Formats: sequence, structure tokens, C-alpha cells
Amino acid sequence: MNSTIEHIHLIAICGTAMGSIAAMLKSQGYKITGSDEHVYPPMSTFLEEQGIHIYQGFDEKNLQPHPDLVIIGNAMSRGNPEVEYVLENKIRYTSLPLAIKDFFLRGKHSIVVSGTHGKTTTSSLIAWMLEVAGKKPSFLIGGIPLNFKKGFKLDSGDIFVVEGDEYDSAFFDKGAKFFHYMPDIVVLNNIEFDHADIYDNLDQIKLAFRRLINLIPRNGLLIACGDDTNVRELLPAAFSPVQTFGLADDNFWKAMNIKYSSSHSTFDVTKENSFYGTYELPLSGNHNIRNALATIAVADFHDLPQGVIQESFTNFKSIKKRLEIRAQINGITIYDDFAHHPTEAKTTIDGLKNQFPNKRLWAIFEPRTATAKRKSMEKFYIDAFDNADITIFAPLHLPHKVNAEERISVEELVSKIRERQNEAYLFESVEKIIEYIVNHVQSNDLILIMSNGAFGGIHDLLIERLSSR
Repeated sequence: MNSTIEHIHLIAICGTAMGSIAAMLKSQGYKITGSDEHVYPPMSTFLEEQGIHIYQGFDEKNLQPHPDLVIIGNAMSRGNPEVEYVLENKIRYTSLPLAIKDFFLRGKHSIVVSGTHGKTTTSSLIAWMLEVAGKKPSFLIGGIPLNFKKGFKLDSGDIFVVEGDEYDSAFFDKGAKFFHYMPDIVVLNNIEFDHADIYDNLDQIKLAFRRLINLIPRNGLLIACGDDTNVRELLPAAFSPVQTFGLADDNFWKAMNIKYSSSHSTFDVTKENSFYGTYELPLSGNHNIRNALATIAVADFHDLPQGVIQESFTNFKSIKKRLEIRAQINGITIYDDFAHHPTEAKTTIDGLKNQFPNKRLWAIFEPRTATAKRKSMEKFYIDAFDNADITIFAPLHLPHKVNAEERISVEELVSKIRERQNEAYLFESVEKIIEYIVNHVQSNDLILIMSNGAFGGIHDLLIERLSSR
């Protein structure tokens, strides 16, 4: 089919994954166009640098003359003028995950990294390790690994690392994205309730992961976190071999004798209770030890020397927006982090507090995702901010996207955090948040900003204000 395609149009091209696949397809010689409502840097600049024409806004004229294939982003729905035109004129169309499968995964050894948390870090660790090993891997990752400076790469090796999430594929394909990724290896980090706009409960999410496990061939491998009860429950669904990893004694891959410094961790690894090696990682926190264990399991499957594993760990530069230091101004450190689920927020806050117990920690949080805006998450967020010295919330992002009766009250959340004798505030705008921080921050403080979006440009605005203070 692909041999008959010359021109591909992407509806909603400025999403991170859509922009990446547009560039990947362009590099393979296809004519690429795209459209979006929100065309602004850095994605607009990136696509322009790739020589890809972007239409501002959605219009059926953007599809004239007809492209050979249209990739429809999963944020698009019926009523969009380009979607309607595609259906009316029977133009060939597909979803992003199906396009990844058909254009890039066929004929490759597919490593799918899944789970509620840790996908981007683990995918990046695995891709970088394979790069150091000379395997020339391709990858598509939802963040930006700083070792590669971009979230995708096409290379000549036979391995493709893809970050696989359980969100739906398109309005015409409500199955999880990772169903399309033809896994040879699945890394399953953990399972929690998330994506409340797609799933009603945890059981529905577990069913999606069970179906993913069921897709692994007999000659593949499931690498699963044995410390997670929900993950363990699904292991019998595998037809492939299974290797568990974690800190508990009964794991196939186990980390022990863990030691943390301010920026590194050292740990011993056992394989089936036999000593395998000692490793140093430039990341801290038990969650990152587990990410490293999954990476070691992938390396062992591919018979990579242990020296290559350690070399890749030593030179790993982490990921943009994962505890990324944006600035250090007069002794004040500003971090940018992608955390949005309560478990991610708690893990990030606790990790920073353990690393710097004598520094005052500000946690600045934007409730942006469908899950973050749900009242059912309230009790988990109360616990998540326990270790922050000062917590500041922004208002809900697009609150109307959640029914009023299901919507979390940030005012109540702040009140309940204060009941624990913790300092917490809600401010109505980014400007008010910045004003409070600038007037009360002290030298040696840590400012942790958490959002999976732009958060109104708070990072650059705060840096500017503090720099001119």
C-alpha cells in the first residue's frame, strides 16, 4: 500500500507525536502537509525547518488536491471540517498509531515501553543504551531525551523503541494506542488509574494492559515490575516468557544495597538471585532504579556487555521536563517537571526532599489533565504534597471539560492540605503565582513547577522576574 502513497496530510500536526511522525515520513521521501489550530513554536519552528507546510486552522481547502493518505490525530472528532471532508470524499485515512505500525514497525524488533508512569525515562534509557551498543536503533518517545535532543530517530538497525500508552487511537478507533505496536518486548512499569476521560475505572485500564500482554509472541519477552500488585495480577495472560523486576526479593531482576548521593545512585543487581553486577546511575529515587532494571533486562535479552550498560548509564542526560533545571538565580533553583498524576507529583516531591532535606521546597502545580481535574483524585493529591514546604495551585485548566459533579474543588484541596498544618494556596492566574513567589522566595529555595502543558509560560516569566529582582 505504501508504494502508492506520495502525499500525506496530518490533521492536528502540531502535537508532539504527530510532529515527530511528520518529520519521520518526510525523511522517507513523502510529501507532507499538515494543519492545526495552535501553530506556534517550538513545534511550528521545528516543522518549518523540516520543510513541512502547515496550514493555520482547519479547512477542507487544505485537502485540495486530495492527498493519498490522511493521518487524523486523536484529538480530532466529528464536526471538524477536514474530518468531514475526508469522510465525504472517501479519502484514505488512518490513525497515528496505525501509521507508526504500517510505516515504521513492520519488519522491526519492537520494544514497547508501557505503564502509567516512567515510560519516557525508561524508553530513553533503553534507546540510549542501544545507541551506545552500536545497534543503531530507531525510536519514538513522548518526551525529548537530552542525549538525542529530539523525541524520534530513524536509523538502519532492526530495533525500534516506542513509548506505548493506553490512550485511545482516534475517534474511529477507541482501542489503546499500544495495541498497534506489534511488540516483541513489552516493558510494563506499573498500572494505576489514569485517563479518566477514556476509562471509567481501574479494571478497564487493567483490561487494556492484559490485551497488550496477550499480543507478545512466544519468542518475545514481558519485562514487568513485580513490585506492582496490579501488574502481577496480569502476568498469567502472557504466552511469552516473563521476567519481573523491582526491589522485592522474589523478582527475577532485583536491585539491592541502594545508595543515593545528591545526583547519583549506586546499586547491586541480581538475576534469579545470582549477583549480576553493580551499577551507578545519574538519577535518584527508587522509581529510577526500577527504570534502570528494566533497561538491564532489555540489554540481557540482546546479549549486550555489562560495560555497555554502565557506559550508557554514566553518559545518560535525562529528559526535558523531567526535573529539568531551568535556572539557578541567586541561590534559587527552578525545576520544570511533567508530573501531573498524583503518584508522579508525590514521587517527584519526595525525591527532591530526600535529595535536599535542608532546603525549602515550593511545589507549583497546574491541574491540567482529565484525571487531575477529577474529584476522585482529591485524597491522592492531599498525600502527594505532604513533603512540600509551600504548595501553590493554579486554577483548573479548561474546567468545563469535566462535568461539574465530577470536578475537583481546588479550594477544598487547599483547605484539606492546610488541615495537615501544611502551607498551601490557590491563585487565580500565573501572574498572581509569580507575584507571590517573587515576594516570598529566599536564597537556597527549590521551586518545582509541575504541569504537562505550557502552564501559561510561567517558567520563563518567573525566571525573568527573579533575574531582575
